Amino acid sequence: MKLYINEKNRKGHIEPEIYGHFSEHLGRCIYEGIYVGEDSPIPNKNGMRTDVVEALKEIKVPVLRWPGGCFADEYHWMDGVGPKESRKKMINTHWGGVTEDNSFGTHEYFELCDQLGCKTYVNGNVGSGSVREMSEWVEYMTLDGVSPMADLRKKNGREKPWRVDYFGVGNENWGCGGNMTPAYYADLYRRYQTYVRTYDSNAPIFRICGGANADDYKWTEVVLRECFAEPAPKEVHGMMDGLSVHYYCGAEKGPHKGSATDFSEDEYWYTMNRALGMDELIYRHGAIMDQYDPDKKIGMMVDEWGCWHDVEPGTNPGFLFQQSTMRDALVAGATFNIFNRHCDRVKMGCIAQIVNVLQSVILTDGPEMILTPTYHVFHMYRFHQGAELLESCLSETKKVGNDKYQMDNIQQSVSQDKDGVITITLVNTSLDGEETIEAVLMEETPKKAEGFILHGGLNDYNEFGKEPVLYEKPLDVQLTQRGVKFVVPACSVVTVRVY
Repeated sequence: MKLYINEKNRKGHIEPEIYGHFSEHLGRCIYEGIYVGEDSPIPNKNGMRTDVVEALKEIKVPVLRWPGGCFADEYHWMDGVGPKESRKKMINTHWGGVTEDNSFGTHEYFELCDQLGCKTYVNGNVGSGSVREMSEWVEYMTLDGVSPMADLRKKNGREKPWRVDYFGVGNENWGCGGNMTPAYYADLYRRYQTYVRTYDSNAPIFRICGGANADDYKWTEVVLRECFAEPAPKEVHGMMDGLSVHYYCGAEKGPHKGSATDFSEDEYWYTMNRALGMDELIYRHGAIMDQYDPDKKIGMMVDEWGCWHDVEPGTNPGFLFQQSTMRDALVAGATFNIFNRHCDRVKMGCIAQIVNVLQSVILTDGPEMILTPTYHVFHMYRFHQGAELLESCLSETKKVGNDKYQMDNIQQSVSQDKDGVITITLVNTSLDGEETIEAVLMEETPKKAEGFILHGGLNDYNEFGKEPVLYEKPLDVQLTQRGVKFVVPACSVVTVRVY
């Protein structure tokens, strides 16, 4: 099979934020997973787990969304600032009914982002909050001057403001964020975003409107229609910079989604078919966006995505703790290839979630930490961040699957970074057929190449207390006169770098 690459035809810029992450006050994501407190015997810096932070820096986390998720629309930020001993305690009604002591709040979030070196994405409370509350939070975080909220921030130990790169006005307001109709939410969005002030013209806040649940195209249509309606001038493109969409895939729909580790081949094909449905989702939501925003001023922000399986046996069902297998890695690789190919419209993706929840890149158990197969996909694909998408196509693909679900065996995308290095990423969805790939360059003659592979059994996963079975390994890559040649085994994710 030949992969033709046209280096002269650049199709778009792959924003680093496509490889973003999502953290919520849910289960052991924040507490135990990221934040253990300054007095913990687990090594930490200002309360943040050193091992987790260092591992996340290796995959170059570009942006971190917080505090939710559903939790965002019951979160009142004032409860999470000031001396920790006097912060209010609350019940996390969405996730497990546990007590939230607010020891991780605004200051701790920005400390985490500072340690990671990533951009910030704060999600505001529309569902149970007020315009004033949201406006004052933005003022607290970003105003460099004299005001009640800036003074309060200084009193709480932070002299200079932080930078809020992205701000989400509500979350899933069609569901846990208020069960609103799209027209009603659109009116609220227009009102609330007005008071998300940019106090520093050199640090504009990118405003994100709450978008659809999966294939709810009506939500996208109505929200855009109402946000673009007069008296809003056309040049403000609906008073938004981004429009979100959320999409999860798993073994089954409904309350019983199937085991994360004990699943059949038929369940795998269903899950992979759902994952590849991301392509149609982006295309169809994008077509609606094109009607209102043909110049693509508004980014599509897929700020929740991933595999949602049943929780691990014996764990709190409200904590959404699940293992991660080679199946999840294949889903991640295929999804990233789709995001890359739609980089003209997709400007952010946030996998759900970063640690210990759903399709995590890291799992922790007390002082122990393991890297999931999905972590390694992020590491292998990190070269795409900030690169230019190149035109590429396969000469032929084979159909694989079962009687109900059929798909191409190879999913791919190709980019070129600022130094001219070409990155090829491929996923072989087949369970029993390897593929020899000859990548052919239209213009360049490669001088050297290297490859990496994540490969294993479909149900394989890394366990606490055992040597990992899934991790990156070198891949043999041969130079040819016009490109490179390599083998992509069944059930694998491959990265090839061509210099």
